[in-house]
Amino acid sequence: MGDKGKKEAAKPRTIPKYMNFIIGGTAGMMGISVVQPADLLKTRMQLLGPAGKNASFVGVAKEIVRKEGILGFYVGLSAALLRQATYGTGRLGCFNAMFDWHKANRGVPNFPTKIAMGVVSGAFGAWIGTPAEVALIRMTADGRLPPEMRRNYTNVFNALIRITREEGITTLWRGAGATVSRAMVVNGAQLGSYSQAREMLLPYMYDGLPLHAAAAMIAGFVTTVASLPVDIVKTRVQNAEKGTSQVQVLRSVIQKEGVFALWSGMWPTYAKIGPMTILTFVFLEQLNKLYLQVTS
Repeated sequence: MGDKGKKEAAKPRTIPKYMNFIIGGTAGMMGISVVQPADLLKTRMQLLGPAGKNASFVGVAKEIVRKEGILGFYVGLSAALLRQATYGTGRLGCFNAMFDWHKANRGVPNFPTKIAMGVVSGAFGAWIGTPAEVALIRMTADGRLPPEMRRNYTNVFNALIRITREEGITTLWRGAGATVSRAMVVNGAQLGSYSQAREMLLPYMYDGLPLHAAAAMIAGFVTTVASLPVDIVKTRVQNAEKGTSQVQVLRSVIQKEGVFALWSGMWPTYAKIGPMTILTFVFLEQLNKLYLQVTS
């Protein structure tokens, strides 16, 4: 084998850019299918406002079961899946494509570069995923309203059609600024910290499920703390009947509920983000391995 052949044989295989998007979206959809109850619980707690200052996630969960039954935890699942099919596909595919390009052309990116990649990919994914995000917030919030005030969307497509018809197509991008802001924080923290934690733990752990889970647990905690204030603002902006700005919502929360209200629902959020981060990256790693095995 010539020098050129040896170099080609030694060069690690990479996944095609289009497959990064497909695998990323699939991993996200698999993950949200498991953690949807925690996501719904988090949303309900964020929408309680001053009245829910002392509410516990156990109490809110009991109220959901009492009023809506166990299946109430899966309201909005169709919207959550569509959100991952758009937002998840965009953010994970974009990040992995940029990471692979940087690694091949400039070497392994450093931590600040990883964060920057996460921020860019998060903004890209969030913009295309905003309509599904609006539908998801509306659907998961519906059960807390009196029966006569509920929107009663039957599924995500019914929600998108009715929102467009009743409120105008631009409503599908209501809170897009807040969604993009949150996604930039979430993905900068999540994708950057996961990649960095994985790299730091690799010398001490075998490259397998335990390593992926440990790195994802670290990334999940960092993401929860960093993103929760932005997430609360985004949720309230998108659930509002009339358009309102992020600044107005932020000021209102601090004045009426106190600054620590920006971290309300901390544990339900981590109960969603922690497992979601673990599941998404574990599924992502396994799907990547499966693709390389099948195509080898």
